[in-house]
Amino acid sequence: MVDYSRPSAKHRKIATSFRDTSLKDILVLACSLLKEILAKPLNLQDQDQQNLVMQVLKLVLNCLNFDFIGSSADESADDLCTVQIPTTWRAIFLEPETLDLFFNLYHSLPPLLSQLALSCLVQFASTRRSLFSSPERAKYLGNLIKGVKRILENPQGLSDPGNYHEFCRFLARLKTNYQLGELVMVKEYPEVIRLIANFTITSLQHWEFAPNSVHYLLTLWQRMVASVPFVKSTEPHLLDTYAPEITKAFITSRLESVAVVVRDNLDDPLDDTTTVFQQLEQLCTVSRCEYEKTCTLLVQLFDQNAQNYQKLLHSASRVTVDMAIQEGRLAWLVYLVGTVVGGRLTYTSTDEHDAMDGELSCRVFQLISLMDTGLPQCSNEKIELAILWFLDQFRKTYVGDQLQRTSKVVRLRSDVSRVPEKAWKVVKVYARMSEVLGITDDNHVLETFMTKIVTNLKYWGRCEPVISRTLQFLNDLSVGYILLKKLVKIDAVKFMLKNHTSEHFPFLGISGSYSLSDFRCRTAFYTALTRLLMVDLGEDEDEFENFMLPLTVSFETVLQIFNNNFKQEDVKRMLIGLARDLRGIAFALNTKTSYTMLFDWMYPTYLPILQRAIEQWYGEPACTTPILKLMAELMQNRSQRLNFDVSSPNGILLFREASKMICTYGTQILSLGSLSKDQIYPMKLKGISICYSALKSALCGNYVSFGVFKLYGDNHFDNVLQAFVKMLLSVSHSDLLQYRKLSQSYYPLLECLTQDHMSFITSLDPPVLLYVLTSISEGLTALDTVVSSSCCTSLDYIVTYLFKHIAKEGKKSLRCREATQAGQRLLHFMQQNPEVLQQMMSVLMNTIVFEDCRNQWSVSRPLLGLILLNEKYFGELRAGLINSQPLPKQEVLAQCFRNLMEGVEQNLSVKNRDRFTQNLSVFRRDMAEALRSDGSTEPLDMMS
Repeated sequence: MVDYSRPSAKHRKIATSFRDTSLKDILVLACSLLKEILAKPLNLQDQDQQNLVMQVLKLVLNCLNFDFIGSSADESADDLCTVQIPTTWRAIFLEPETLDLFFNLYHSLPPLLSQLALSCLVQFASTRRSLFSSPERAKYLGNLIKGVKRILENPQGLSDPGNYHEFCRFLARLKTNYQLGELVMVKEYPEVIRLIANFTITSLQHWEFAPNSVHYLLTLWQRMVASVPFVKSTEPHLLDTYAPEITKAFITSRLESVAVVVRDNLDDPLDDTTTVFQQLEQLCTVSRCEYEKTCTLLVQLFDQNAQNYQKLLHSASRVTVDMAIQEGRLAWLVYLVGTVVGGRLTYTSTDEHDAMDGELSCRVFQLISLMDTGLPQCSNEKIELAILWFLDQFRKTYVGDQLQRTSKVVRLRSDVSRVPEKAWKVVKVYARMSEVLGITDDNHVLETFMTKIVTNLKYWGRCEPVISRTLQFLNDLSVGYILLKKLVKIDAVKFMLKNHTSEHFPFLGISGSYSLSDFRCRTAFYTALTRLLMVDLGEDEDEFENFMLPLTVSFETVLQIFNNNFKQEDVKRMLIGLARDLRGIAFALNTKTSYTMLFDWMYPTYLPILQRAIEQWYGEPACTTPILKLMAELMQNRSQRLNFDVSSPNGILLFREASKMICTYGTQILSLGSLSKDQIYPMKLKGISICYSALKSALCGNYVSFGVFKLYGDNHFDNVLQAFVKMLLSVSHSDLLQYRKLSQSYYPLLECLTQDHMSFITSLDPPVLLYVLTSISEGLTALDTVVSSSCCTSLDYIVTYLFKHIAKEGKKSLRCREATQAGQRLLHFMQQNPEVLQQMMSVLMNTIVFEDCRNQWSVSRPLLGLILLNEKYFGELRAGLINSQPLPKQEVLAQCFRNLMEGVEQNLSVKNRDRFTQNLSVFRRDMAEALRSDGSTEPLDMMS
């Protein structure tokens, strides 16, 4: 059982010692037992014998899965994993009998056990390349390929889903760890690649069998095709023969699956968009190999299915099943066209390929026109989502700021000799589209995009997936100045800017039929819309007022309802929508002039309404979260947009409003009392984390002079700091680190407070100060570098403040009496609780000596101050580490420590800090070298 009380460094030391002394022997023993099992006939009907074999195979697998270097690979990136086998194990892997053993076990054992044998082979195939010399690696690969051939020539075992899945992983790992140039040199390669291609085609045709395993097969072919331009070997790779067959199998199998799904009422693969997108992104590279074949197939299938669809549309008696089948097939075809067009960015293309993209794209644009003409009666969500995928792929490939093009195709054609190469490619893309649709360039494509967006927003208001994807597409279009300049000239954009109301776009309504989660997309809508507005806005306040008119009307309605015994549910939904709208607007306003327009619009009339909503519905996160996020966005001084004029009080006014809201929320949320584990984050901690983010933005924004509050007797600053403390004390240390968003808002806020407001930190009651320092100590070892770095910086500010106070002890004057008292309070606390700083020094030294320190510079800054303040304890740590080592090493370690402090003075000047940081880097390297060969090193765990 794992002892979680031990520090991680000690766990790693124990694991390393186990790896070096015992693990290899365990693997050898397990393999010898498996050889005996193969040599003697076993009665696998006997449950005891079957369990024995299973446990031995699991033992081998655990040996191969061991975390050899102390940093396990991300499980979500299974196909990228490399097994870091120790060099001392080379002999085991160089013996051909080792691989033969597991291939023989696969063929000899029943599925439950053969699956484990394949899992072991996956790890063998993932062995790091550097374990072998080039000839050894080629021989090892040859043995793996022979095993693959043997399995594919006797595929009976692959009918088991477990075996099938592990074999697919095995194939993917082969290409991950070996180059195509190495694979083609294997003698059996031509035959094996043919067998793998046939296996893949069969797998794609049986789409309902182990669908999660297809990912690995497509990964194999994607990586193989992507490697073609880099192959220098003269041996044929044969991918130009088999890649088109793989693409064809995928296309035809997906189209054929639709009828089965509809008639048998099965789960539609198209509904799992995450898997679909993943597979299509893998297919896009494969599909561009021998693209002419793929294009011809898609054109044929698209024309055939589009004609059938049109016949059904004009049929007097539509058969629902036939219509559903035809719509599903068209959805797949649109997805596939978008995929192959997007593949242009991943594979070398020719002018002819670009012309083929135009031929395919022309058909999708025709389908868009057909579908939109029949709205709202003729609509299909799956086709609409597929169309949006296609439009996004076309945008990435042929529309964008990075493509500088001449505007008119006709002009380009008039003198081909003067056409730039990129523009000539565009001619190829738009040639057919110009003839059929009149789309001559990307300006016309943008008009088509915006028309489609407006149509979707108008007719698909009650379909959250379509609205969400449409708005994401609009958002992507609105990023980039060149595109924005083009977009604002389009009539559809002008219409949106003047008519963004629920009358024209139903998804902006507050009908009870909409769930509160549907309102989230409104933020994206107003972000994109405001970016478009900003292009020509300048300082035109009237234009801004006109744009804000729908929101003004909504706020005035809310104001009237508030004053007349309002209907709670209606006003709540309206405010949620308004908060999301305004957050989108505020996010896009990145200039001082435009932000000031928004602030003047909101204050003082409308911000109190949001304040009242927090008071009324503090226990309903669906309402409070959007409002708090809006306030946090308003506090962000992005691009220096909050630097108001010197005579303007707006910065202080904005902070006062934020202070009121944070204090109100903090007071009310604490009145909820204790909450269950599943309620504590959504009901309480999420709101607290947003409040902390808003406060951090205000403290670090440099647009408020906080000394003004005390000067004029304004308590808003003191109140918000007290609210921060009250909310903090209601949160456990474990929750601070467990919830990522909370920790990433609390620790940066604490960093701001320790940097500029140490008088507040020193004024905290001892239990509160102890809580804060303990949270820093625990955060120093956090895996999240944002958290650990903020803790290091906060600790550095505290230590520096304390060090400067001690240095000034003998130089007191009346002028600095208040500062001296604050420093004295902190010094007195540290004297009463010396273990606090000692524990932190111990943690930082452990990190430097034993851990994988990813933020060494940040760690070095507070460590010097801790050493200077606790020289005696530092000496104890040093002596403890040195004395724990064998005598021959003690002098080496002592020299390391002497070198660490060489040239370091008794001050915290920048120059002295930099010298210590440089010494620490050398110290860490030398200590690692000195301790590497000794398995008895203990971490510096000296605090009880």
